[in-house]
Amino acid sequence: MHICESLMDFEQEKKPHALCIPIPLQGHINPMLKLAKILHSKGFLITFVDTEFNHQRLIRSLGPEAIRDLPTFRFETIPDGLPPPQNPDATPESSLLAHALEENFEGPFRNLITKVNALYSPVTCIVADLLMGFTHAVASDMSIPEFLLWTAGVGSLLCYDQFPDLLDKGLMPLKDPSYLVNGYLDTVVDFIPTMPGIRLKDIPPFVRIVHPGDEFMVGFSDRELERGKRATAIIFNTFDELEGEILDALSLKYPLCYGIGPLHLLHNNIADKSLDSIKSNLWVEEPKCLKWLDDKEPLSVIYVNFGSVTVMTPQQLVEFCWGLAKSNYSFLWIIRPDLVIGDSAILPSEFLEQTSNRGMLANWCPQQEVLSHPSIGGFLTHSGWNSTIESISYGVPMICWPFFADQQPNCWWSCNKWKIAMEIDNNVKSEEVSKLVIELMNGEKGKEMRKNAIDLKNKAEEACTFPTGSSVINLEKVIQLLQTSQK
Repeated sequence: MHICESLMDFEQEKKPHALCIPIPLQGHINPMLKLAKILHSKGFLITFVDTEFNHQRLIRSLGPEAIRDLPTFRFETIPDGLPPPQNPDATPESSLLAHALEENFEGPFRNLITKVNALYSPVTCIVADLLMGFTHAVASDMSIPEFLLWTAGVGSLLCYDQFPDLLDKGLMPLKDPSYLVNGYLDTVVDFIPTMPGIRLKDIPPFVRIVHPGDEFMVGFSDRELERGKRATAIIFNTFDELEGEILDALSLKYPLCYGIGPLHLLHNNIADKSLDSIKSNLWVEEPKCLKWLDDKEPLSVIYVNFGSVTVMTPQQLVEFCWGLAKSNYSFLWIIRPDLVIGDSAILPSEFLEQTSNRGMLANWCPQQEVLSHPSIGGFLTHSGWNSTIESISYGVPMICWPFFADQQPNCWWSCNKWKIAMEIDNNVKSEEVSKLVIELMNGEKGKEMRKNAIDLKNKAEEACTFPTGSSVINLEKVIQLLQTSQK
C-alpha cells in the first residue's frame, strides 16, 4: 500500500503543476475553471484558487461535491480583505473589488503558493486572470512562469489599450454629465486598429470618468495591461476565424497571443469526465427552465439574461417587461435577486397576468443548455463575453443592451462586424424592445442575423475539432509553452 502511494506521489511530482486564479467574479471564474479542466486533461496537476467568500457561495449553490478535492485537482482559498456584504450572494462593486485586488491579495497569494509547494508539489506555472496584477510580483519573486487569461472579447483589450491616447487627445474625460446625452458619444474614433467606425460610446465607459471610482478604474486598467505585456503568453476565449484580425493587431504590442476557444466547446470535447461534478455557478440553477422549453416550438422563445453583474433601475425593468409583453413572443427571463439597483426586482402584477401563459421567470439557469435548446430563437443580452461567445457557438442571434466594461465593444463587434445582433438604446423604451424582439424573431434582418450566427457556429465547432481545428492547434502550442516552463 505504501509503495503504491509512494509511486503515485512520484508520478504526480513529475507532472507540471498549474495554479489557476481567476478574478472572483462569475464571468471570470467560469472560463478559468474550463481552462483548468482542459489543462488537467493534458496531464497537469491543478490548484484552483478562489476567495473564501466565493468558495462559501459555491458550496451554498452547488453543494460540497462541486468543489471536492481530487488527488490531481485541488481547491484553495485566499481572503479578499473586503467587509462581509449585507447580501451574502451579492457581487462586489467593480471599483471596490479592483481596490481590493491591488491592496489585499498579494500577501495571502504568496503565502498560499509557499503552502502548496510544501504540501503537494512545486507550482511550475501560474495561470492568472490578466487583471490580477498582484500575481506578477509573486511569480517574478518566486521565478514561476506566468501565463494570463483574458476572459473578455479581444476587441475590448484593444480599446482598453487606447485609454491613454483617448485622454491625450482630449476626447475623454467628458467635460460634464451632459455629454452623456448630447450626442458627443457618437463621435467616431478613427485610430483603433481593426475597428473603423467605432464610436466613443462603444468603448469601455470607465474612461468617461463621470462616476465615482471611474478615474481609479482607468489607472487600474492601464497598470494591468502594462503588466500583461510582460507575461509569457496570453490565452483568449475565442477562435482565430472570429477574432484573428484583432489577435494579429494585439501581437504587435503584447506577448504571444493564443485563441483556444470557445472554451466550453473545447472543454466538452476533451475534459475528463471525472471532473464533471466540479462546477462554478454562484447562484442555484433552476433546471425547470429546460423542462419548460421542451414544450415550446423550435425558434419560438426569446431568452433574456443580463448576466451576473449588470444592474438596472426599476423603470428600466418595467420597460423591458412591457416590451416583452407587447412582442407577443414566449420568453425565458433570468432575473437575479440583485438585478435592480437598491431594490428587489418587483415585476408589475399586470405584466405577470398578461404573460403567464408564455413567460418563464427564474433566478439562474444552465445557460449553455438553454442556448443550445432548439426552442430558443434569440437572446436579449448584456453582451458579456461569456454570453456572446456562447450565443455564437449555438448560432443564436442577439439583441444587445451593454452595461459596462467589455460589453460595449462586444456589442459593437456583434452588430457591426459579425452582423449577428442589434443594439438597444441604453435609455430603454418598451416600444423599442417590442420592435427589436419581433424583428429578431421573424423579421428579414433577424433571418439574416440568424444565418450569420449559424455560419459562425459552424466555424466555432470546426475550430474545436481534433486534430486540425485552429483552437486545437493553438492549445497544443500553449501546452508546449506551459510544459517547457517546468523547472
